[in-house]
Amino acid sequence: MRWKISWQDAGKVRLLLDTAILIYAVEAPERLSKRAAAALENRENVLELSVISITEIAIKTSLGKLRVTTAMARQAVQDLDIRILPYTGEHALRLFELPLHHGDPFDRQIIAQALSEKIPVVTPDEKFRLYSGVKIIW
Repeated sequence: MRWKISWQDAGKVRLLLDTAILIYAVEAPERLSKRAAAALENRENVLELSVISITEIAIKTSLGKLRVTTAMARQAVQDLDIRILPYTGEHALRLFELPLHHGDPFDRQIIAQALSEKIPVVTPDEKFRLYSGVKIIW
């Protein structure tokens, strides 16, 4: 099933947040670029986070690379008014078309989602720029 945009979202810009953006917004907002911070604060934007990002945070927390609890993740999503974007078969199939510019499987899935959904990604990761068609906000 495709993501449906409600009538309230008509004319608004959808933005897909990279995993790092959620972490920066919660733990270190000063690390956000001015452009990224403005995009997050603009109520005309619809902020979306891939379910892949939630998975990445959970895995990295269990490995001791991050210190994020379930409650913290839920609160951040609520505080920033973020919608969770499901990962679909269409997104996964898009991976076949991606060149291997980036070895991180989580980032590659987020890139595939952004390309499939035709939405910009808010990310500090310069490697995202290597993918043709991905619009970056940073």
